Amino acid sequence: MLEQELNSYWKTVVNTIRDGLMVINGEGMVMSVNHALEEITGYSEKELVGSPCTILNCDICEAARNSRGEHWCVLFRTGSLRMRRCMLLRKDGRKIHILKNASLLFDSKGDVIGAVETLTDISDIVEKDHQIDAFKRHLRSEDSYHGIIGASVPIQKATNLIANAAQSEAPVIIYGESGTGKELAAKAIHETGTRKRKPFVKMNCAALSESLLESELFGHVKGAYTGAYRSREGRFEAARGGDIFLDEIGDLPLSTQAKLLRVLEEKVIERLGDNRSIPVDVRIISATNKDLKALVDGGAFRNDLYFRINVIPIRMPPLRERVEDIPLLADHFIRRARLKSSTPIRGISVEAMAALTAYDWQGNVRELRSAFEYAFIACHESLIRPSHLPPGILKTEERRLQPLNPPADESGFRKRALIDALRKTSGNQSEAARLLGVSRVTVWSRIKKYKIDLKRSVN
Repeated sequence: MLEQELNSYWKTVVNTIRDGLMVINGEGMVMSVNHALEEITGYSEKELVGSPCTILNCDICEAARNSRGEHWCVLFRTGSLRMRRCMLLRKDGRKIHILKNASLLFDSKGDVIGAVETLTDISDIVEKDHQIDAFKRHLRSEDSYHGIIGASVPIQKATNLIANAAQSEAPVIIYGESGTGKELAAKAIHETGTRKRKPFVKMNCAALSESLLESELFGHVKGAYTGAYRSREGRFEAARGGDIFLDEIGDLPLSTQAKLLRVLEEKVIERLGDNRSIPVDVRIISATNKDLKALVDGGAFRNDLYFRINVIPIRMPPLRERVEDIPLLADHFIRRARLKSSTPIRGISVEAMAALTAYDWQGNVRELRSAFEYAFIACHESLIRPSHLPPGILKTEERRLQPLNPPADESGFRKRALIDALRKTSGNQSEAARLLGVSRVTVWSRIKKYKIDLKRSVN
């Protein structure tokens, strides 16, 4: 393509670029702009061309005209700008975040005749950064402990035990139903413990056959079994100096239990196919959703291993025992969805929240997260409503009205105690929570659960 043909297409090329482009002369007057710059700044080409570039009110523009009228701005003295963040003021008065690059233009004699600037609108990126920072602050808030979200008494008891266990070198076992956050608890122990700078290695004891499980845990030497073409270290060696998390330890075969017991007692392992002992310095964190004591009584789990791993037991409570944490978890899931996508969802309706707190959540937090993922697909409004929740959550009227099925006398006692506390505090829910020794969220949840009419009951 000839040079003159390139020049004829230049305007088309410039206007195809998504970044704003502006050419100024040596006096800082705008000579040319592309369509993208018009869209970014809100000014038309007619308004910009012939005007000083200060029309854009860039917050890093540094006037530096000297006594001879040279160097209208610092760019003409430094020669270029590279990846500088700044803010411009659009014609409509709105501030926008910009990433700016600029270079000087020279004539055939090498004299400066002007400059070219490219401007990239990074407002969306900056907003996402702010949202991520806010999300991180939310995760570090008083209602969250290393990703474990909740302010209820059961979850606070668990996190207190986790914090104490982290300062110990003793084996820890985490009990809890599926979906209660056992792996989060194990990771929190590692992240706050003395071994936090060393590896954290995870292993699901129920995921592999007996032979493969032993190879994964302890490693093997070349030729140990068919397909062992080279020697390989196991998870215990990979975790040296750190923590190893053995999930679903109740599914560990008896033969592997004997080898694990030796690791705990002698701090050594042997690779499959080898008789050499390899010392390992590893703290074991295990987890199970089974009743290990019942497995011991039934002969499926070694009694001596049970007492070795059950030194610091921690129980992660099921969600049905901490329904007052559901609003906090809901807020967490909504914030996370807004970070990942451009969802219009900003919150959840009172009716939908009442339905969530009335459900028994057999799948615990994992099931709640799945319910919100369903709602994010079904909801195209700003608030999640009952119709946006999975059908099973609204299955029966009985489930909605009596989520935890408490005994009638206990339910009546709680209702009367709540009404009495609300009367004493003239309906102030925060003060009523303080009198009852529960969180404000618990008070709100019980008001909805017992259908308490504040105006009629308090006055």
